Amino acid sequence: MDKRQLIIDAAIAVLQEKGMEKTKISDIVKEAGIAQGTFYLYFPSKLSVMPAIAEVMVQNILVRLHAIDDGGSAREQLDGMVEAIFEVTEQHRDLSALIYSGITQTEHVREWEAIYDPIYKWINGRLVQFQERGEIRPSIATAYAAKLVLGLIETAAEQNYLYAASDSAVVEEHVAELKAFLVAGLGVK
Repeated sequence: MDKRQLIIDAAIAVLQEKGMEKTKISDIVKEAGIAQGTFYLYFPSKLSVMPAIAEVMVQNILVRLHAIDDGGSAREQLDGMVEAIFEVTEQHRDLSALIYSGITQTEHVREWEAIYDPIYKWINGRLVQFQERGEIRPSIATAYAAKLVLGLIETAAEQNYLYAASDSAVVEEHVAELKAFLVAGLGVK
């Protein structure tokens, strides 16, 4: 494993254990088993590692999205998107909370769109496919809609797993309403 990835993994572990305020760079380098100077070769500060941690979350989401069958109907694939993002958010709720608490404290919040670009592109590709197959409204601007779709799904998942103590029945109701909303909003046939 390269040293940059070692630092990222160590930062995730330490930040999840101690939180943003209590974590020091010395804690991260101790966990990584590297010299403190090595940390600064890759990251100028503790908070500068946050975009790299966000990229880990994006990769977790992409792995799950890529498992969705591109031959399925628009409705099936939208359901898969919702389920994928809900699963990843639930499985990595500590990481999600860490990213939001860390990245919003820095100038790195401006990097958010670039970090999420691979997911936007993936969703946009599926929306274009749905249009070509006549499964959604042809008037949809897919690049913008991709951002709206991700934002809606991710916000709903965070509401259930980060901000509220939702039980499984409440989550299921929220997911069902979210899926119906996406189908109606995109004009799925």
